[in-house]
Amino acid sequence: MTDVVRTDREIAAEIAAEQAHVDKVYAELQKAAERVELVHAEGMSRGQTERKGTGDPRDEELAGLFERDALVYSASKRRASLEHQHEGLVFGRLDLEHEVADERGDTREVRYVGRLGVRDDDYEPLVVDWRAPAAAPFYRATPVDPLGVLRRRVLRCRGEQVVGVEDDLMVAEPPDDVVVVGDGALMAALTRSRGERMRDIVATIQQHQDEAIRAPARGITEISGGPGTGKTVVALHRAAYLLYSDRRRFEGGGVLVVGPSAAYTAYIERVLPSLGEDSVVLRSLGDILAGITATRLDPPAVAALKGSLRIRRLLSRLVREPIPDAPVQLRTFVAGQAIRLGAPHLDRARAQVLRHHHRNAGYDAAVETLAQLAWEQVEQGDRAEFVDRFTDSGDVEAFMRQWWRPLDPREVLLWLADEELVRRLGGGDAEEAAGLAASYREALRVGTWSVADVALVDDLAARLGPVVDLPSEERGFFEIEELDDASQYGVSALRVGTDGQTEGSLGVTSVGEGRNRVSSDPRERLLAGRIGETEEYAHVLVDEAQDLSPMQWRMLGRRGRWASWTVVGDLAQASWDDLAEAAQAREEAFGNAPRQAFHMDTNYRNAREIFDLAARVITEHVPEADIPQAVRETGHEPVELSVARGDLGAEVERVLGELRQEVAGQIAVIAPWSWHERLSGVVTGDEGVVLVDPLSTKGLEYDATVVVDPDAIVAESPGGVRALYVVLTRAAHRSAILRPVDEPVPSVGGGR
Repeated sequence: MTDVVRTDREIAAEIAAEQAHVDKVYAELQKAAERVELVHAEGMSRGQTERKGTGDPRDEELAGLFERDALVYSASKRRASLEHQHEGLVFGRLDLEHEVADERGDTREVRYVGRLGVRDDDYEPLVVDWRAPAAAPFYRATPVDPLGVLRRRVLRCRGEQVVGVEDDLMVAEPPDDVVVVGDGALMAALTRSRGERMRDIVATIQQHQDEAIRAPARGITEISGGPGTGKTVVALHRAAYLLYSDRRRFEGGGVLVVGPSAAYTAYIERVLPSLGEDSVVLRSLGDILAGITATRLDPPAVAALKGSLRIRRLLSRLVREPIPDAPVQLRTFVAGQAIRLGAPHLDRARAQVLRHHHRNAGYDAAVETLAQLAWEQVEQGDRAEFVDRFTDSGDVEAFMRQWWRPLDPREVLLWLADEELVRRLGGGDAEEAAGLAASYREALRVGTWSVADVALVDDLAARLGPVVDLPSEERGFFEIEELDDASQYGVSALRVGTDGQTEGSLGVTSVGEGRNRVSSDPRERLLAGRIGETEEYAHVLVDEAQDLSPMQWRMLGRRGRWASWTVVGDLAQASWDDLAEAAQAREEAFGNAPRQAFHMDTNYRNAREIFDLAARVITEHVPEADIPQAVRETGHEPVELSVARGDLGAEVERVLGELRQEVAGQIAVIAPWSWHERLSGVVTGDEGVVLVDPLSTKGLEYDATVVVDPDAIVAESPGGVRALYVVLTRAAHRSAILRPVDEPVPSVGGGR
């Protein structure tokens, strides 16, 4: 085919034609929004009654309430969908040639593709939902296998305005009436700037990516590939596609998307809603467990111990320990007989109960076991009568409320702040035990959990069972049980706290204040709220899977017992060292489900010059690394500079000034934590520049990066050189690497 240079007038005419169709779509969207409001109003009118008396509602009133809730829910969901999809609703067009003519004798068809389906008043499709089978040729057509497509066009929109078009031709020569504009949609998309949040690439997904997106849901789908190959975006589109293709199963059962960090989840949080789905639970590894949000990282050696399967032995022994502040003996009188159960009796009873019960479900069994031990001391009179008196004893109840009170798994984990206890339970060698105990003393000092702690709390929660409330104690005859209206006594709010203290304006904390107040006590912050039961999902999507520790795999396995999985990763970027142990835990989480694998081998993110440097770094240490092929060149090599340590801040500022002139999007200064305090002032106040640590860059991308002290990144990061490989592959267009030295030396590599 001969290249044709289109004039501005020809391109403007094509844009105007697309704008006319887009205007029609948005007009129908407005009609749909108005219909939604009518449905909402209709729903709110249902279930209303003019009766002013009291009593049970009539059947017709109950039916009206049900109809109201159904209509309002449906309308609200549709309204949210329309609002999410408004931006860039129409993004694609297919010009197709069919072998068989339609009823009008026409073999041509124009089919528009968008974020959701839109029909006109005659129910004719104006836009096909990208997940529908009719939209598949938009992603799967190639010049080798065009699937009937003559031309694939990508519409670039700003709001409701079409600002450009890019075409891919699927036949050797276009028909005379088909105009081809641009150099191809994919390459155009690759040159655009990155924003603070990941932009979905639904318009530029390629054939091999689409095959992974639309693969059958059953079992385990593994998506592998090196940096920049679009694994994350493909996986997120797959989640949206599964919800579309089998809504009853996946919306009802839930979809869990797990990323490596809070920065990552913030980056991608808008991708799925922009694709038509808001029924997905998005979590980082630090907030998988309801009741905990963790972002703090342990030192690498401590994180390695907490993540290893070796820690399970310690946790198994920990849940069998006596409560540190619990009484060590029971002394009482039952039926006129003195009873004394010392520590050996209590240890025996605890071990016996825990052989058959979770600790938090063993209260009644523990009472019965103590009654049996007490009877063995007496063995006089009627046994059944003795046991009844024992279990009804106020002394026994008071003892049990301390000795066998419900245990929060977070409280139990904090017992490990005692180094002697850690050593006794077998927490590794002396150095490991000291490090583990120190990590929980640090938690008690700062009032925050580490990311690695979340999986341990989850493991303990499974061993202990749900926290349950003990039966209410008998109240005294003169105790006020209820005040219908406390305001008459000058009290604005009144309730009994869990510790028996009355809270309210009598001098403690009011109900409202208690709910909003953030405790100044670190231990209270660590134990705030309650750990709920484990949520299970119909589908679990794990990104950056190579970073998960074995204990984190076990945590996810509890949430995906009956789920299908999508797992995304690249072993060359792993921050977890023991890949064999992680693989073992991962296989246990997956079970015997069938597998299917997809490999991405094209790097769409990095310019070739940037990725070549990263590839040299990783293959020197990991020869078997999966190296994709970068498809884009900029002509700008990465800049490598050696800088005197004292001048590093000024040099970072100078390099940033140059990069701001060269790229329009976001720039990241990636530095180890040891440099953050000195560099924080350099990036303050610049919205286009962020200072980020190496591990928080997982899954992210920027227009340009300034990598500070790569040797320290290797030394400080779990995974070593693999972490540096991740850092070096975050930039799309420009990259600079600054190495601090004691004495300044001439720069190496590319210069400016």
